[in-house]
Amino acid sequence: MSVEFPPLKNDLLLRAARGEQVEHAPVWVMRQAGRYLPEFRKVRESHEFFEVCRSPELATKITLQPIQRYTGLLDASIIFSDILVIPQAMGMEVLMNPGPFFPDPLVTPADTTKLSKVVDVNKELKYVFDAITMTRMELKGEVPLIGFCGAPWTLFAYMIEGGGSKTFQKAKTWIFKYPEESKALLMRIADVCVNFLVGQVKAGAQLLQVFDSWAGELSPHDFAIFSFPTLQHISTGVRGHLAAAGLPATPMTLFAKGANHALPHLAKYAGYNVLGLDWCVDPVEARRLVGENVALQGNMDPNVLYGGRDAIEATVKRMCESFRGSKGGWIANLGHGITPGVDPEDLRWFLECVHKYSS
Repeated sequence: MSVEFPPLKNDLLLRAARGEQVEHAPVWVMRQAGRYLPEFRKVRESHEFFEVCRSPELATKITLQPIQRYTGLLDASIIFSDILVIPQAMGMEVLMNPGPFFPDPLVTPADTTKLSKVVDVNKELKYVFDAITMTRMELKGEVPLIGFCGAPWTLFAYMIEGGGSKTFQKAKTWIFKYPEESKALLMRIADVCVNFLVGQVKAGAQLLQVFDSWAGELSPHDFAIFSFPTLQHISTGVRGHLAAAGLPATPMTLFAKGANHALPHLAKYAGYNVLGLDWCVDPVEARRLVGENVALQGNMDPNVLYGGRDAIEATVKRMCESFRGSKGGWIANLGHGITPGVDPEDLRWFLECVHKYSS
């Protein structure tokens, strides 16, 4: 890295990701720079969603908003971007209105000819790298910066469904009707993910997270065939590229939401330092399934944040006792992203409770 970044003052996240003992559980929240914050909504009044993503200045400003609001309470920042920048880099149009919408989704494997044959992430996604470098400088070492991407199966599903879905009928038609073509497209996406994540580390990201938001839509059998190989390909590819470039190994987190059946296999073979948990698995059981060699991240139900302070405190206390009761690293988080209706002061209480009960 040619840029000289300010020294890191708080490395709790990185230590916990490596399974080391820490003073209290590092805590951050998925979508912490998001619509629940009035300062975020203010920026969005005059800027379209992907315009913010593509402006390093605006992305930096929004990434820093929760860090500034919750000074001393958050132990990580995550770059403001979106998992769907990869389909865009591959040549697809994506609109946010308010949820993601693809005007021209992939209908049959023949449509993959519409995708770019070669994706130069340094050209197509330079704005993300620039935002990461700018944010690292602006953070002044207060907390580490997380980079991320969507997992191939999740991106594949969006590219074919044309947006979110309740049944995933179109994406599943592909994997059952065109299994080989599906695997080929999934690996094409995975290769872009590898290059994108490596570029994020070179730009200044200190931990990487892969979001497989739709992992739970696949049966265990289909997850093993269509998602797992791409997740393993990403971790192997990123580590190989970083080593070849003489860069230090960057901790990696995998959040395969809803795929708790796969936790033992992911812990042993996927190649990630941290596994994210949703709220549908008990932390004690998760630790039993994965052993002590990977750290865990999670896993409070985001909707507890609507339950009032007593409910938040009781749930955090129980969560901390569950994770703290066994060996292995733990990063406190929600079991999925924070939702727009949450009162920012209730999130503050969540963060304060994590500090109190995980010490």
